[in-house]
Amino acid sequence: MQLLRAREAVMQRLRPHLHELGFTDQQGRIIRTLVEIEWIDMLELSRRCCIHPASLSRIIPRLDEKGIVRRRPAPDDARRVNVSLTRKGRAAFEMLSFESEVIYADLATELGAARLQELHRCLEALIDILGGADATVPEAPETEI
Repeated sequence: MQLLRAREAVMQRLRPHLHELGFTDQQGRIIRTLVEIEWIDMLELSRRCCIHPASLSRIIPRLDEKGIVRRRPAPDDARRVNVSLTRKGRAAFEMLSFESEVIYADLATELGAARLQELHRCLEALIDILGGADATVPEAPETEI
């Protein structure tokens, strides 16, 4: 619960800016991830964003309609889709990034830079212990019977 509460506390600071720019939390994670790579397969994007593939397949078309991303069939398998950030998407990231950096700097000041670095190290160690990158891919949501 503490990890969830900490995540939510951080998102309480970031979310208003995301919403102001017309993005959800998940869309913000997708944009942040895509800025680091030219083209990426949807399954790999799912892993890197910690968003279930089924959810991602509903979100990406919305971002495509907004002109934030573009899609194309994977060159080696037409059944798979690759995604890339557009110029408009990169511009959106620049706006998101500026405010995120201000918020992150405030966190570093409030928590202390050394404590924030230690927090990053501890979280990375926890992720590694629990299975590394594979541990961060969400399972399909449970359905109620």
